[in-house]
Amino acid sequence: MNMFYVINGRKVKRYMLIFVALLFAAGVVYAEKDNITVFSMDQPAAIYSVPTEKKVVALTFDISWGDTRTEPIIKTLKENGVNNATFFVSSVWSKSHPEIVQKIVEAGYEIGSHGHKHENYSKLSDEEIRNQIQTAHSIISQVTGKNPDLIRLPNGDFDKRVLQIASELNYKVIQWDTDSMDWMNIGTEKIVERVVSRAHPGDIILLHASDAATHTHEALPGIIEKLRSQGYEFVSVNQLINQTEVSGKIVPDKSAASPLDLNKNQF
Repeated sequence: MNMFYVINGRKVKRYMLIFVALLFAAGVVYAEKDNITVFSMDQPAAIYSVPTEKKVVALTFDISWGDTRTEPIIKTLKENGVNNATFFVSSVWSKSHPEIVQKIVEAGYEIGSHGHKHENYSKLSDEEIRNQIQTAHSIISQVTGKNPDLIRLPNGDFDKRVLQIASELNYKVIQWDTDSMDWMNIGTEKIVERVVSRAHPGDIILLHASDAATHTHEALPGIIEKLRSQGYEFVSVNQLINQTEVSGKIVPDKSAASPLDLNKNQF
């Protein structure tokens, strides 16, 4: 008995396309194996925001130099009834301005580390990374009387080694989802518009309290008023984290900051 097989041309074409697509995908995965996310279920992750349905946001302020902007910001926050915020202070600045750091603490705001020397940690050796974080921890603890457990790395720069070492030292690495761009001195109205238009539940908002950010304290009342009118409440970063489980963002297995990022958090 002769047997004949009828081949459907369309099906063959479809299967061939699927086969080629699978081969292509496998090739991409292989080629990009060194750029796969540094985040997994058993690896530390940088926190950019917290997934929550609650209308809560964290205002965060980076400080690494200057002595004229921080106190007006504290005053503005208090005048506008914001009792929760997080200040990331460099240890070098903290040591030079202990009286200002104490005013932040006395106002009841959370203190996080902004590292020791203001340089990109992804360029350092493991030993140097550890030393930078530990040196900053020691100084900030002495000045504040508290042990910080949050760190925003200088320039927002890190790689998976930095994340791992920070985690081993009991630190959570904090980034941001909304950049106010106050460091560029784009003007009060533009700072307010950027923050309000981009804010979302669980957001971490980047602001600065260093001298170069000249409009931050002027923009704060507008930011606070408009976000409140939308139903938002202001919390510290740790309060935000406690809302729910955090999630990280995918970054390549190298410095997590783009060339633009390396300039954005320089104050």
